Amino acid sequence: MQKITLHKYLPENRDEWQKFLAQTNNGTMFHSLDFLDYHPKGKFDFYHLMFRRGDELLGILPGGVKEDGKVFWSPVGASYGSIATKDIRFETALEMVDAMLDYFRTENFREIFLIPPPMIYSLNVSQHIEYAMLYRKFDFELHYISHAIDLKYGKDFLEHFDKTARKNIHKILREGKLSVRESDEYDEFYEILLNNKAKHNATPTHSLEDIHRLLELVPQNLKLLMVYYDGKPIAGSLLFLCNSKVTLCFYTMLLYEYEELKPVYLVNYEITRWATEHGYEWVDIGVSQDTHAEDPMTPSIDLINFKERFNSRGILRSTFHYKF
Repeated sequence: MQKITLHKYLPENRDEWQKFLAQTNNGTMFHSLDFLDYHPKGKFDFYHLMFRRGDELLGILPGGVKEDGKVFWSPVGASYGSIATKDIRFETALEMVDAMLDYFRTENFREIFLIPPPMIYSLNVSQHIEYAMLYRKFDFELHYISHAIDLKYGKDFLEHFDKTARKNIHKILREGKLSVRESDEYDEFYEILLNNKAKHNATPTHSLEDIHRLLELVPQNLKLLMVYYDGKPIAGSLLFLCNSKVTLCFYTMLLYEYEELKPVYLVNYEITRWATEHGYEWVDIGVSQDTHAEDPMTPSIDLINFKERFNSRGILRSTFHYKF
């Protein structure tokens, strides 16, 4: 049997890359070249790789180089990366990891950092690649805790929210003061998002221009849900539809002067209802770190407590690291 080899992605490989991504077990929108194209040329030094056995494509690895070009990161300019494959056997996974290490060693790289999607993103749950990396002595740089809502209860999901969440949601639905719907008011959403981030001395990951660029490149992967009060948008969430299994709440915001109306409860209710109705299995509601703490792994207990009101569970977002 031929050995697995790696080569750098070339523009003529684009259609093959995209077609393969659609067949992977653990790929996401963040592995898509269409998604990565939203970045202005030159912003990152992209260095994408492809795994082959002979002519057969076995895996794709989006990423880029940093520092002096000898430190590889995957992802670059995205949330998740690492190797995307079909539902492969462990022996194949180990061969792929060995081939990757041989490649980076031959090219005189110093370090590798890989952030794979959490396990819930795999269509068929498998951690063959992750175990192969650990067996070959990768270590961890960081672990973040994310929270995700399991949609296994179907239309009965609300029964599994906690008492406070159920009470607030029933009150909102009964009174009818707030409405929620899919929206294309991205500019209005972004204005509120900027105000939210400023309150916490932060800025959004994406500029408004980035959001509009994504809407041009991957419109099928974005969904905006907005809450309205007297016709005015006061809260909402921008969803990234990462693959057929998981939708990710990338941004959730509200106008704080309307906080007493509890619009975020309605946002989370509608996200869960919408995702359930559209066949998703999980809603990833994002990382739950205290961004002001000295230790980047410090959990935000208040944020976690709030997320757990919606029957969410902690999942790890881990950075695998290898130093030659």
